[in-house]
Amino acid sequence: MTSAEREPFETWCERRRACVEHFLDQILPAAEAEPLRLHEAMRYAVLGGGKRIRPLLVFASGEAFAAPAEALLPVAAAVELIHAYSLVHDDLPAMDDDALRHGRPTVHVAFDEATALLTGDALQTLAFQLLATPLPGLSPDRQLSLVHGLARAAGSRGMAGGQALDLAATGRKISLEALQALHRCKTGALIRYAVLAGAHCGEPKAEERAALERGAEALGLLFQITDDLLDATADSATLGKTAGKDERYAKATYVTLLGLEGAREAARRTLDETLGALEPLGKRAERLRELARFVANRRH
Repeated sequence: MTSAEREPFETWCERRRACVEHFLDQILPAAEAEPLRLHEAMRYAVLGGGKRIRPLLVFASGEAFAAPAEALLPVAAAVELIHAYSLVHDDLPAMDDDALRHGRPTVHVAFDEATALLTGDALQTLAFQLLATPLPGLSPDRQLSLVHGLARAAGSRGMAGGQALDLAATGRKISLEALQALHRCKTGALIRYAVLAGAHCGEPKAEERAALERGAEALGLLFQITDDLLDATADSATLGKTAGKDERYAKATYVTLLGLEGAREAARRTLDETLGALEPLGKRAERLRELARFVANRRH
């Protein structure tokens, strides 16, 4: 067992969050560089907030398959940049219309809507710039596969498509199957990519990759069910974003479809599915299991 595996989970998370934060601080344009307002907004959107769950998933799966740390860090940062861009755009009045994110004003409130649009665009392109820069220890073919996978996870068959489905479902009652399909795209696609991209930097066998795929898909749904429960039960100060918006805007959620107790049961069942899917990987997937439990038990 390596020293990293023996490291307490909380310490492991904090060390990797700090690495990602430092790396993002270094690769984001300086606030003093022109165009000043755009660069300031990019840094505002990315730095100093968030749980960094997606980068942690990259590290957890990558370390499980002996991926080089110097390759994992840019991949983890690229995933977080895509996530940050999606939040900036999701918060816009034309989308989810939120004024609070990570306990402070959203980008379009702190700056303006045009700057928020450009901020999301610039963060997205910076993510692909990172993945297009040679990554230590990875062949060009493997790196190209990472770029292709992120594009798919973020595009019309992934995150962006899921947001379109979410907007179309607002104010309507949809089936559980439709809700799951929506969130496999909107939330699940990027989470699935984070897990598989980390492992892709290492050497998983075909059957191990299949177990990761099953676990990652269940984990994406678990994250969304927990998010829906928190929106319905927590307050804005705890969440760091506006609570109760799902009900107020008649969003299609696990709570509105299943009720509180039904959604809680769905979360418990989905956590079990996640852990069960990872079981064939044995001890090497322990960090992923810890992250799954963290997702299920989070309070914000």
